Amino acid sequence: MKDKLLRIFAAALMIPAFALSAKAQSDSEGLILPEEKHFSNMEQLTFGGENAECYFSFGGDKFVFQSTRDPFECDQIFTMSTDGTDTRLASTGLGRTTCAYFLPGDRKIIYSSTHADSPDCPPKPDFSKGYVWALYPSFDIYTANADGSDPAVLAGGPGYDAEATVSPAGDRIVFTSTRNGDIDIYSMNIDGSDVRQLTDELGYDGGPFYSYDGKKIVYRRTTFDGEASKESYKDLLAQNLIRPSKLDIWIMDADGSNKQQVTNNGAANFAPYWFPDGKRILFCSNMDDPGKRNFDIYMINIDGTGLKRITSYPEFDGFPMFSPDGKKLVFCSNRNNAVRGETNVFICDWVD
Repeated sequence: MKDKLLRIFAAALMIPAFALSAKAQSDSEGLILPEEKHFSNMEQLTFGGENAECYFSFGGDKFVFQSTRDPFECDQIFTMSTDGTDTRLASTGLGRTTCAYFLPGDRKIIYSSTHADSPDCPPKPDFSKGYVWALYPSFDIYTANADGSDPAVLAGGPGYDAEATVSPAGDRIVFTSTRNGDIDIYSMNIDGSDVRQLTDELGYDGGPFYSYDGKKIVYRRTTFDGEASKESYKDLLAQNLIRPSKLDIWIMDADGSNKQQVTNNGAANFAPYWFPDGKRILFCSNMDDPGKRNFDIYMINIDGTGLKRITSYPEFDGFPMFSPDGKKLVFCSNRNNAVRGETNVFICDWVD
């Protein structure tokens, strides 16, 4: 354990010159495929490792994201400038982390971590049960300074607490929790007070994001085929697992009312994000891959019409997010990998 902590401390000191991070490389002609008409001026911001869930700051000049990279054995939280420079560790370097987001003012961040339970990475899910996600009950939501200092629990207790994002209005946080025995969406004030449950239907409700005006929430939720699939869901949940093979995109008002289903395609749909106009959504799906292995980014109107495929790379594209002004798009992709399986962060201009 002592050796591990020393390696992490040494890595933290050298983060600004991290080997897996570099100044953005621009190669739009090589990075953008001919079918990807909504992209221009694309730049690659990370170069190696598994980088995901990269989200803009309120000011639009920084990112916070999760990454598995040396010397860490599982995801930690990092910040970087939107040109790919100044990458810094923002979590403790212990346990596993996920789902980071800036708080209003960009001086603080929130993220989920298991480090209070153990400094080691929690065990990976049992894939003998098929492709499943682990819902680690040791995940608590933390707030910390943007440089990673002074981490403190914001939402915790028994069960999984993660997937937290912040309203652009700056007043509420929305997150996912198993605190009541199912996987549901909750909201709370920025300081963690006034926790409200927004969903209560059986199934996984998660991955929520507020609209730009803070009045609506988009999220993903389980689609069941019948009683057998419900029982399978309950059995996996008792083991802190979920099989995300059939998830659809839904929207609701910020108080949990007026729930409406947006997609209904029998696929795994996730990582939704609002267009600034509040009338359309970007999301990630494997709907066009017969083998259900390749994920691409799609756009759709909130009434379920106007479906359009945005990315065409034959491996993973996902986690899209618009900049606060709506002019830029950041996403994560397997494209242009030096090593198969790497996922890197890309930014581009959005062409509507």
